[in-house]
Amino acid sequence: MITLNKVIYRYSMADSEKSANLEEVMHFNLEIAKGERVVVVGPSGAGKSTLLNLIAGFIQPTSGEIILNHQNMANIPPGKRPVSMLFQENNLFEHLTVAQNVALGIKPSLKLSREEKQEVIDILSKVGLEKEVKRYPHQLSGGQKQRIALARSLIQHRPILLLDEPFSALDQALRFEMLDLVNHICEAFSLTLMMVSHYLDASLQQFNRCIVINDGTVIFNDEPAALYQPANQTVAELLRLKG
Repeated sequence: MITLNKVIYRYSMADSEKSANLEEVMHFNLEIAKGERVVVVGPSGAGKSTLLNLIAGFIQPTSGEIILNHQNMANIPPGKRPVSMLFQENNLFEHLTVAQNVALGIKPSLKLSREEKQEVIDILSKVGLEKEVKRYPHQLSGGQKQRIALARSLIQHRPILLLDEPFSALDQALRFEMLDLVNHICEAFSLTLMMVSHYLDASLQQFNRCIVINDGTVIFNDEPAALYQPANQTVAELLRLKG
């Protein structure tokens, strides 16, 4: 489903002390099977969001292959990839209703057919917001807003769902509730999930696999429980110190 084959991403960053630009390089080799739910963790600035942006197509690799659904999409624009992405900022439009915000995932013009309008209602029902269709984002809680953004991603019917720390602003109880919802939806729609998180708690156990990134490369790729085995003590300590 997702294969990163010898992907290299080079970028420049300013060094204020030396008044110069330094080149940073990230390397990714990775395979994720259809239907897997993978959590991506690592220190701040390690390359977690960069990995998701490469897969989504918002940034382009310097070299290498990004294979999605058996097709190399390294140079394919985001809108033509089988990927939907949800960010921490839900990017809702305050002047649009809940239903209209979700409908943007189908048609930016909001000129929907009767069948498409019903599809919006059906998706909102999946995330528990079927009674809120006529309300506006400012009238809703933070968790409800994230449900709207999730529904908008789902209505695009793309088999790969990328989440970039979408629930970090929520309290723990609500965050776990949203994770349960995401797992249920991934099973219902047969989605492949990659989610960036900075939490090293019981939430890791809701994923099939945990990937740890440090300095732009994968240093751990295994079941979440294996992260705390003696053989991986160095990785676990890195996350505690730099997370």
